Amino acid sequence: MALCLYSACLPLPQHPVNVNFSCLSHGLGLINRSISSSRRRRRSIISPSRSLRSQILPSARPETIGSRVFVVSDLHTDYIENMTWVRSLSSNIYKKDVLIVAGDVAETCSNFVLTMSLLRERFQHVFFVPGNHDLWLRREKHNYFDSLYKLDKLLDACERLGVETKPSIVDGLGIIPLYSWYHESFDEERDITGIRIPSLEMACKDFHVCRWPDGLENGESSLALYFDSMNDKNWNTVKDIQRRCSHTVSFSHFIPRLELCPEKRMLFYPNLPKIIGSNFLETRIRSIHGDVGNPSACHVFGHTHFCWDTTLDGIRYVQAPLAYPRERKRRMNGGDDWLPFCIYADGCFAEKLSPCYWSDYYAVNPRTPNCTELAPWVARFYAKTL
Repeated sequence: MALCLYSACLPLPQHPVNVNFSCLSHGLGLINRSISSSRRRRRSIISPSRSLRSQILPSARPETIGSRVFVVSDLHTDYIENMTWVRSLSSNIYKKDVLIVAGDVAETCSNFVLTMSLLRERFQHVFFVPGNHDLWLRREKHNYFDSLYKLDKLLDACERLGVETKPSIVDGLGIIPLYSWYHESFDEERDITGIRIPSLEMACKDFHVCRWPDGLENGESSLALYFDSMNDKNWNTVKDIQRRCSHTVSFSHFIPRLELCPEKRMLFYPNLPKIIGSNFLETRIRSIHGDVGNPSACHVFGHTHFCWDTTLDGIRYVQAPLAYPRERKRRMNGGDDWLPFCIYADGCFAEKLSPCYWSDYYAVNPRTPNCTELAPWVARFYAKTL
């Protein structure tokens, strides 16, 4: 995901400040706005968090039986550093494994094809769903009619490369890609008022660098419904997976629930929830995993660039983004050394991704969306801009 004019000046907060919770956060375009009194506490967390990260990854266990399943999102390999990271992945240790890529591989088709080729050389299976960046048109040398036409070309490239974009069963695990797009009405929480917040069209590049056929508009429910309907053709396969598999992983680029993003008062761009998710996606996920979920159900997502791992109504939701190079430098747990994250091995899901500073925060602090008083780090920013 990218904010059009604000990737540097309107990032998501580095961590929840002035709360009774000793953890940090990371996310989209993070800026370290920590108060000086928290610096010593952060230093004390750095070493343990990184050691925990290496301990929970099962990739170093050669005795693992069957395929392991790794997840990653938001590769953004138009950045040289991110393409270098992909090239640095071992060509040996993943040969029997699965990689789930939850969208935003690259802005240009050429970088997309190169990235997916490199991943296919390293993993036995690679699964993919598109993100918004994958459908941008601004830097393409070819004259695509619109973003849906480009999507068709990307899916054709995936088929040539052996990248899987349809539901499948691998070593008894059901893997279900879900197409999605966001819609503004997804945001049902109280808006922040009293400050001048840039419009969605100003803040989000998708409104300028994606192009849609007549009748489909960015941010409208029509576009979200169109992408959701793309899943219908695969539904017989999904039903077969439901009958045959004890464990199932579904995945999308966009987020299915508002609880998977910090509250508006915590965000430097408070209207972010209007351009990140889809209610239709959550309905689709529940039709797969059940209204009450189960311990064998997991959904992987991307887009917001927050590491996230939580269970809501019986379904585990995980985000493991590579994100932008500048973001990895700012967030406590980086990403270069522990991604991709192994979500499944030896017939069961892996331990919780930890630390995930924002989802850890909400594990012990209630979500209070009706409170619209800006967090101190956000209030300071808007005080300077008004």
